Amino acid sequence: MKFKNLAVACLMVAAVAASAAAQTPPTPPTPPTPPIPATPPAPHAMHAPQVAQSATADRDAAVGHLERTRAEFLKSIEGLTDAQWKFKAAPDRWSIAEVAEHIAISEGTILGMIQTKMMQVPGPKPEERIADDKMLTGLVDRTSKFQAPEVLKPVNKWATKDALVKDFNTARDNTIQFVKTTTEDLRAHGGPHPVFKMLDVHQWILLISGHAERHTLQIEEVKTAAGYPK
Repeated sequence: MKFKNLAVACLMVAAVAASAAAQTPPTPPTPPTPPIPATPPAPHAMHAPQVAQSATADRDAAVGHLERTRAEFLKSIEGLTDAQWKFKAAPDRWSIAEVAEHIAISEGTILGMIQTKMMQVPGPKPEERIADDKMLTGLVDRTSKFQAPEVLKPVNKWATKDALVKDFNTARDNTIQFVKTTTEDLRAHGGPHPVFKMLDVHQWILLISGHAERHTLQIEEVKTAAGYPK
């Protein structure tokens, strides 16, 4: 009983009882309960927004690159005569028609490899892969020559330029749609490249786009060759 309450009781009980009660020490106050510290967010929760922003930036960059190189390629073959389309600077050089076919074949073939094979394979760690811009710079460097694999070499697949352009646009639309809609982390998967070693899928998408840019430059080179029809 607290001392204050005990003083009131003394008025109604014997003096001895009051004296005894007066000697009873007061009940100490209950200490306040310390506040419960806030639970820190899980590590993955702290980094999730940053990861999401990075993935969005990657996809936006890839789509922008794909759209730009599409426009450049289509512009490079627009309005060509049949003679210009089929002109060869030398017997061992590709015509513009063959270069364009190589671009169109590569688009669908590489996307198919990405979807059926690379998305099943872990990609390289960040410290193991080449930087995106370095890969693209090396890809469009026309002083370095690469040998196209047999599966990507032109075989006169399309009878007309219009047919080729139609199928190329469909394939490029499919590539862009894949980048926009897949729920997978494109950096988490990948596959080997004969020149650039292990690339993640985001880089393979950039490679599809950069490959078109490289060969668009080749088309412009054909136009400057001696004997090119005017």
